[in-house]
Amino acid sequence: MEAAIEVQLASGHGDEPTVEQVRKWVAAALAVFHVASASLTVRMVDETEMIELNTRFRAHPGPTNVLSFPVGPLPGLPKAEHPLGDIVVCPSVVEREALSQGKKVQDHFAHLVVHGVLHLHGHDHQNNSQAAAMEQLETEVLATLGIENPYQTA
Repeated sequence: MEAAIEVQLASGHGDEPTVEQVRKWVAAALAVFHVASASLTVRMVDETEMIELNTRFRAHPGPTNVLSFPVGPLPGLPKAEHPLGDIVVCPSVVEREALSQGKKVQDHFAHLVVHGVLHLHGHDHQNNSQAAAMEQLETEVLATLGIENPYQTA
């Protein structure tokens, strides 16, 4: 089974990454886990949709940059066919963050898509050791894409 990466460009924002870019970023993140085939969706949304999702699923009002929704075990489905889940990104928030942090917008998009894929694989940042491990993996994946460490301050 080949990677089935569905990309939904639904935000209406002018600076959405292309489908090809998103697939490239996802593939780079999956390579860390030596996964050649996976099924997941990456959806670019507007702030209204992101606010609704963030409020409903995280009980946080307001928009956020990225949300991940891992799929739990599905009875009767072989592990190789198990979908990883969904990643939702809000381009307007990503753009604002990139500009305020002095980052390239596309590099920030790549970082957040990679971040989302790592969440789908069970990584988290609830404590310092988890955060350090996740940041290290993100940095390694982004380096394969020619993107500098997003956590390094100038």
